[in-house]
Amino acid sequence: MSIRLGVNVDHVATLRQARGTIYPSPVKAALLAEQSGADLITVHLREDRRHIQERDVEQLKELLTVPLNLEMANTSEMLAFALKVRPAWCCIVPEKREELTTEGGLDVVKHHEALKNTITDLQNHGVKVSLFVEANTDQIHMCKELNVDAIELHTGEYAEQQTEESWMKLAEAAALAAELDIHVHAGHGLHYHNIHKVLDIPEIEEFNIGHAIVAQSVFTGLEQAIRDMKGLFV
Repeated sequence: MSIRLGVNVDHVATLRQARGTIYPSPVKAALLAEQSGADLITVHLREDRRHIQERDVEQLKELLTVPLNLEMANTSEMLAFALKVRPAWCCIVPEKREELTTEGGLDVVKHHEALKNTITDLQNHGVKVSLFVEANTDQIHMCKELNVDAIELHTGEYAEQQTEESWMKLAEAAALAAELDIHVHAGHGLHYHNIHKVLDIPEIEEFNIGHAIVAQSVFTGLEQAIRDMKGLFV
């Protein structure tokens, strides 16, 4: 099984929004990423619109030939927008206005009732759903009850600590999800120097990586940054 690379272009939009200009374009970056070997494009439309805007998502849905993965909070506003655009995937994530980036996984056990309606609505409109979760047995079992198409494991703890214990949590969670017939994706905090051991977890089918690739592109260009990341997957 070949591992898919989802390239997140949020931080191209971050640079654009910093000056309130029309450049650099995250849509242009996504199209270049597609040409450079990205298997899908990921964007997070945040409540505060700090980077990606609605028009970006609409253009990406129109122009991409690879799947579009829309990260979103579980709100009525975001659900309505997702049902309008109908990306290939929606990844439901927790979101707080004050955070710099998503700080942890979704509490699926606590919010399962609200999530159930959102998941059903999206799937009934042809959108596959993943939930961004911690490597936790209870969370994964609840994901199975909610009939999600995939989970995305939050790799932040491992990315920061790089300990055997944090790696084992991911490996055991991925194995459990696969046993429950849930597809396994992963992401958060991964870069060129800490992803190698996570690539050894056979159940992980897809990695969504943004900040590291956009940062590396400052030095190598986006095309080479993507090719270098995909080269690690072999």
